[in-house]
Amino acid sequence: MAGGLSYQWARLNQAEKLIALNVGVYLLAGLLSTFGIWNAKPLFWLPSDLMELMGQPWSIITYSFFHGGLFHLLFNMLWLYFSGRMVLNLFDRMRFLSVYFLGVISGGLLFLLAYNLLPNLVNQNTVLFGASAGVLAVFIFICAYIPNQEVRLFGLINIKLWKIGAFFVALDLLRIAGDAENIGGYIAHLGGAILGYAYGRQLLHGRDIGGGFTKFLEGLGRAFTPREKRPFKKVYKNSPKKSKKTKTAASDKTEKQQQIDAILDKISKSGYDSLSKSEKDFLFKAGKEDE
Repeated sequence: MAGGLSYQWARLNQAEKLIALNVGVYLLAGLLSTFGIWNAKPLFWLPSDLMELMGQPWSIITYSFFHGGLFHLLFNMLWLYFSGRMVLNLFDRMRFLSVYFLGVISGGLLFLLAYNLLPNLVNQNTVLFGASAGVLAVFIFICAYIPNQEVRLFGLINIKLWKIGAFFVALDLLRIAGDAENIGGYIAHLGGAILGYAYGRQLLHGRDIGGGFTKFLEGLGRAFTPREKRPFKKVYKNSPKKSKKTKTAASDKTEKQQQIDAILDKISKSGYDSLSKSEKDFLFKAGKEDE
């Protein structure tokens, strides 16, 4: 049973793993609260009060795994699934995770700034929860990177990504101006959108503003990955065969990355639809190998 679950988990892409974690947290927190065992939510929600935040600094991340209801969760996870698929077709899992979690953090920070620097704008002593800031960061990131890529809506019309992204951002701005009930959530959406847009546009010009955070995530992953115990092997130094194989592997990896960069450059100039079938297949396979 455990082996089967491990196999199924390994087959999921990074967006699907995040969805599974969000659903798992929602179910577990709901069960613990329903049976009166533990109401975990206040400990992981992001409080607007800075003194409270000092007692639970982890909530700048953990708030994104908690949702207010089933429809809140469902909408965010559907959006994450489709946005994540688009990003993972072009980039590796670490880039996707960097955009997502930097969006979560940016959304949380803008929420905190608004509630502590603009007290007339919002009501005090509230909390933030939900994955929307991270999800919107991922979606706006891909909108900014390939803005002229068209998607088919409801099987009826083709529309460019940047127009969809602009619609959602404008909608949040109108809700904030209209003093909506969930104003803190909409402010967090904007924080995620700003991060996603800046990341996508900067990457388009060859600057990876999330590079440091990506390295942090990679280091964190290595720290929590158990090392496999391997039998002792005698290593012979200066082996011509081994040196040749190593150089060949490095050369293949460099050539593959150059192909990927050339395809991404073509997408940025002419859109995803300009790719040939072989280029799309190559990019898809490369993304799968990096998962």
